[in-house]
Amino acid sequence: MMKTPGDTKTRLIPITQWNEHHPWPPAGGMRHLRFHCETNGFASAFRKVGARVLVDEAEFFRCVERTNGQAAA
Repeated sequence: MMKTPGDTKTRLIPITQWNEHHPWPPAGGMRHLRFHCETNGFASAFRKVGARVLVDEAEFFRCVERTNGQAAA
């Protein structure tokens, strides 16, 4: 687990390994969320480090809670 200043414990998971840790969303769904992250409210959940895209696990689920109940675009 990685700890960042001002954060409680969080884990950064490579987007390609997300489904090794969580069954939802499936790989295609996660890529879709990443591609549209600037308009769907998930931008804060993704970190780009070089060519790698990492998912901030705790922030991802906070984004899910924030967008819960909103109509899909």
